[in-house]
Amino acid sequence: QVQLVESGGGLVQPGGSLRLSCAASGSIFSIKAMGWYRQAPGQQRELVANITSGGSTYYGDSVKGRFTISRDNAKNTVCLQMNSLELEDTAVYYCNAAIATMNFQSLEVWGQGTLVTVSS
Repeated sequence: QVQLVESGGGLVQPGGSLRLSCAASGSIFSIKAMGWYRQAPGQQRELVANITSGGSTYYGDSVKGRFTISRDNAKNTVCLQMNSLELEDTAVYYCNAAIATMNFQSLEVWGQGTLVTVSS
C-alpha cells in the first residue's frame, strides 16, 4: 500500500501565503514525478505544478511567478509554496505522485485533498 498525506491548507487573505506539504509512505521503490493539482467548485481538476525526481519543474500559467514547488527525494515529500494568493486560487489542492512500488507496480497515487480558501 502506498499513500499520500497532505497538510497545510487553510484560510488566507488575498496577497497572503500558504505552504502545502505532501508525504508519501508505504512500499515505495522510487517516485518519478510529484505534483499538485487543484479543483475549484464547478471546475475541472487542473495541474498546478509538478517536479521530476531530477528537479525539473512545470507550472501552470496562472501560478507562474507566484508558486514554487520543491521536493525532498530522501523523505519522499513535495511542497508547494504559494505566495501572492488570489481569490481565484481558492480550491481543493491534491497531491499526486507516480510511484514504483517494491513489488514492481507502477501506480498513480492521489492524496485526499486539502482546502485552500482565499478570502478577505
